[in-house]
Amino acid sequence: MQGLSGPSVLPREGRPRRAVVMLHGVGADGRDLIGLAPQLQRRLPDCAFHAPDGPFPFDMAPFGRQWFSLGDMSPTALLAGVERARPYVDAFLDQVMERWGLRPASVGLLGFSQGTMVALHVAPRRPRAPGAVVGFSGALVAPERLVAEVRSRPPVLLVHGDADEVVPAEMLMQAVWGLQKAGIPVQWLLRPGLGHGIDPVGLEAAARFLADHLVPVDAD
Repeated sequence: MQGLSGPSVLPREGRPRRAVVMLHGVGADGRDLIGLAPQLQRRLPDCAFHAPDGPFPFDMAPFGRQWFSLGDMSPTALLAGVERARPYVDAFLDQVMERWGLRPASVGLLGFSQGTMVALHVAPRRPRAPGAVVGFSGALVAPERLVAEVRSRPPVLLVHGDADEVVPAEMLMQAVWGLQKAGIPVQWLLRPGLGHGIDPVGLEAAARFLADHLVPVDAD
């Protein structure tokens, strides 16, 4: 298995005390989300942001990357997809912690769309919880399995537009239900009139949530 790589934004001064791994949507790549880092840095100036490219070429266009194929949207195929992506993200999180000398509580996951699906699948199955998970415009795959498979319970913030034309807003509350049933603390924000995207209000909420929950590595 070849490791992931992609663009990064580091603190302007000093060694990172926290880190956020950003998982893009299908057909995009790490450059799609790394542009959010300067805005998040306003509340997280000591944070490193890493946006790896998905491990597989996008299979519906001659460019872009994906975490798994969406050629088959059946529940069985989606579960197989997030499971296929899981070891790549686990390895990348471990790599980021080792690189900067961070513990799990200092590292967060931020996903968009398919990246949210992967983040919500990976994070609660890690033996030690990440500090926080933020998911935009995504879904929780196979929520009925989480109770039996949960290993850790990181705090989660979900943000979704009520006019999302790609991932219906109903998926937000399905994810909330699945996470809560597994004992995972979750907050959510439904944005009026927003389609499949990230708006300034949602991004600011994400920045506050990450700043509040990611523990700087040298904090008591």
